[in-house]
Amino acid sequence: MDEGRQRAIASEGGRAAHARGTAHEFTSEEAREAGRKGGEAVSQNREHMAEIGRRGGEARGNAHRRALAARAAAEEESKRSSRPERSYSDSSRMGTPGRE
Repeated sequence: MDEGRQRAIASEGGRAAHARGTAHEFTSEEAREAGRKGGEAVSQNREHMAEIGRRGGEARGNAHRRALAARAAAEEESKRSSRPERSYSDSSRMGTPGRE
């Protein structure tokens, strides 16, 4: 039996058990213990843990770079919007027409 069919059968059984009220429901303590066991099992694989750490570090670095770029763009926009517009008549008063 292929994995997809097996999952479908198990899923139907789980729905039926919940409908009948006979399905096992974890207490918070049971769930905590299961999570602890799973975490211990996963953490034994050093390559997997290194990959998780690497991806997390890369994601943090990328987020930091995006934040810096957004801040720089906002500052540049702020500078542009706070400068008064200069017209030709403004530059002509400075002595040389058309030059700033």
